[in-house]
Amino acid sequence: MFKLEARSEPSGFWRIASPLLALVITVVLGVILFWALGKDPVKGLAVFFWEPIRSGYALGELMVKATPLLLIALGLALCFRSNVWNIGAEGQYVMGAVFAAGMALTADSNSSAWMVVAVLLAGMLGGLLWAGLTAWLRVRFHANEILVSLMLVYVAIMVLGYLVYGPWKDPLGYNFPQTQTFLSVTHIPRLFKGSRVNMGLLLALLGVLLMWVFLFRTRAGWAQQIGGMAPAAARYAGFSSDRAIWLALLVSGGLAGLAGALEVAGPIGQLTPYVPVGYGFAAIIVAFVGRLHPVGMVFSALLMSMFYIGGELAQSRLGLPKSLTGVFQGLLLFSLLACDVLMNYRLRWQASRALGV
Repeated sequence: MFKLEARSEPSGFWRIASPLLALVITVVLGVILFWALGKDPVKGLAVFFWEPIRSGYALGELMVKATPLLLIALGLALCFRSNVWNIGAEGQYVMGAVFAAGMALTADSNSSAWMVVAVLLAGMLGGLLWAGLTAWLRVRFHANEILVSLMLVYVAIMVLGYLVYGPWKDPLGYNFPQTQTFLSVTHIPRLFKGSRVNMGLLLALLGVLLMWVFLFRTRAGWAQQIGGMAPAAARYAGFSSDRAIWLALLVSGGLAGLAGALEVAGPIGQLTPYVPVGYGFAAIIVAFVGRLHPVGMVFSALLMSMFYIGGELAQSRLGLPKSLTGVFQGLLLFSLLACDVLMNYRLRWQASRALGV
């Protein structure tokens, strides 16, 4: 029989190998799932892991999906390293989209090319303000940021619904709940002809670099993480825990809001009730699969975007529900949680003893 034996210190090998093993387990469980649903497992895995990378256009779509996931995950990683549990990035993403749409709708034929910058800044402001509400309630009233941020997600979705079904509804939109299509001056510039990849990808990669420098090369980043790991020690060293909460949530909200702005001013081009697609929740998995490290999250964001694209293809080509995306996300998360046990424990084979005398 196998026995779990505590390690004297966490394993560096399994810190890296655990996400890889979790991915392998997810693939194996996926094969079993496709077989149980009466589908060819090879075709099922192909739509998730081959189709998203089989051509230049497919790779572009992969990066389009990965960009908001990466931006949101970067902010969440800062929160989680600071021991601030922001579970409401989806709401901050939605409010970023709302604020960005509000700015985009003010554009006219005389607006300059700098209008797109104003749209992005408005999106960041929307997410920042929504996360700031959580930070204020946490600092001022010691409210649980998990519950507050999560409940604000549904408030944000209701605000979005009110606007697109009400004052911002396009009068020429055949009664569809959507705003007018944004003018081209507000659109995010694309990087390649024939592809939807836009400047958001470069902003996300810049965010990776800046977050890495902040976390691992600055005193402020070190203090932020110390405050999360050992609040008492941080207070003794003169670091403000309240300041750490504000910084983590505002940065996280701002990045989620930027992701929302990039989505409505990029691939979508207008505000619709279908903006919330779960990126804020999926980014939590991206952050942890990437080990809360900026570089690791680049790869986990690409993997998660494969699941999104694979879910869409499974619906159209295999006749499976689109919710299969969430199933694969859940399988990956639970597999990771199981494999992470190996960081602190090792498996030992122990011969079973015979019963009796």
